[in-house]
Amino acid sequence: MHLKQHNIMNTTKKIASALISVFDKTGLEHIVKALHQNNVTIYSTGGTETFIKNLDIPVVAVEDITSFPEILGGRVKTLHPKIFGGILNRQDHSGDVQQMQEFNIPQIDLVIVDLYPFEKTVASGASEADIIEKIDIGGISLIRAAAKNFKDTVIVPSVEEYAAFLNFYLENNGATTLENRRLLATKAFHVSSHYDGAIFNYFNTDETYLKTSVANGQILRYGENPHQKGFFFGDFDQMFTKVHGKELSYNNLLDVDAAVNLMNEFKGDEPTFAILKHNNACGLASRSTMKQAYLDALAADPTSAFGGVLIANGKIDLATAEEVNKLFCEVVIAPAYDQEAIDLLEEKKNRIILIINEVELPQKNVRTCLNGVLVQDKDNVTDSKSHLKTVTNSAPTADEIEDLLFASKICKHTKSNTIVFAKNKQLCASGTGQTSRVDALNQAIEKAKTFDFDLTGAVMASDAFFPFPDCVEIANKAGITAIIQPGGSIKDELSIDYCNANNVAMVMTGVRHFKH
Repeated sequence: MHLKQHNIMNTTKKIASALISVFDKTGLEHIVKALHQNNVTIYSTGGTETFIKNLDIPVVAVEDITSFPEILGGRVKTLHPKIFGGILNRQDHSGDVQQMQEFNIPQIDLVIVDLYPFEKTVASGASEADIIEKIDIGGISLIRAAAKNFKDTVIVPSVEEYAAFLNFYLENNGATTLENRRLLATKAFHVSSHYDGAIFNYFNTDETYLKTSVANGQILRYGENPHQKGFFFGDFDQMFTKVHGKELSYNNLLDVDAAVNLMNEFKGDEPTFAILKHNNACGLASRSTMKQAYLDALAADPTSAFGGVLIANGKIDLATAEEVNKLFCEVVIAPAYDQEAIDLLEEKKNRIILIINEVELPQKNVRTCLNGVLVQDKDNVTDSKSHLKTVTNSAPTADEIEDLLFASKICKHTKSNTIVFAKNKQLCASGTGQTSRVDALNQAIEKAKTFDFDLTGAVMASDAFFPFPDCVEIANKAGITAIIQPGGSIKDELSIDYCNANNVAMVMTGVRHFKH
């Protein structure tokens, strides 16, 4: 017990000197004043030096240590053996101690650095010359040096760690523990690796490299199941304003993602409402009012809608909210709400209400696979009239074309194998995630029957081609009059021949929309 206490004492170090050179000075005043109260010698440069002087706190210019002025427009100021020797020396190494004395190198116990805002500069649309100047050299070197020597040196690597350091410092009466220093060093190596990753990604054009770095992951209650840990890495608050409700779960987030991507297909269209369950649409309709769009979306499968995720492409008004409020649902998403609608929807304590903001989504899909990851371009192709090639003797009517494109949008965002039926811009039924396309088709037919949909005159969308004519035959006998599919099978003619013999219109897009 006594030995353990002795070791702790040995690793707790008083701070007698500090080098401070930061871009963001938010909260720095509190740190500087605390250091001054403990008689800490402060070294600094440029704007930070001026900032400290303006607080009437003594500060030593770095050039007074180095006997070398800032040069090259500020590109070189801290890069000097007297600075890095002060940071990197090993206090229990006799050779280092001797050299510190020999070369008159001052001890530096604490380094506080906040790097130039490279990412923000890139995001601002600045010129390349301005961006290059925001590649920090001295700062990143100071961070790495101090972090490497965490045994003796404290590193505060960004404005985000100012508060944490100050807490450690005050708790330990002007000292830090080895545990404190190791934690801050860990944060420092995140800062340096993230920073270099951002710079690399700015320059890099070779898609065979993958570098991602996301900090501050949100801890979820659990993952897909209660025995799995779960985290979300992303800026949820940038994308949504959460108006009401409980914390989103892992599964909620997956459903919200599916809902947002699906509804992006209908952005700017007439009022459209979708209901999703387990990442698939169980109801979707476009109508002249949002209320009617919701009611017709619900009609497709009111059973699955229970506990689902709801999303609208426009404002949810009170009339729509009155209908939605009758349903138990986990999440409601819209770009806007009438206040009366929010007030009503908030009656359910746990119901999550989200306002979606205009945010550009990633253009790459990334997922784990085996001992690595799979990366692909996002499927940004939305089938349109220009994609359609009529391959049968009879062509679809104008209304059927509208329904075919409507069904195709849903199909694209439904798990393969999938079949989607639609009529009058309403999802009638779908077969989702089946091992056989015939199974998906039969599932959709059975579901349509269950909820009393007459498929006569409805259209069918398939996410992939038909290798045999069995699907078009079964669909036709169920009432389907027009079909959209990508084509590409060596046996396409078999399906075309059947359609021609039975007066069914079929268009091919040439674009497959698998979603595994």
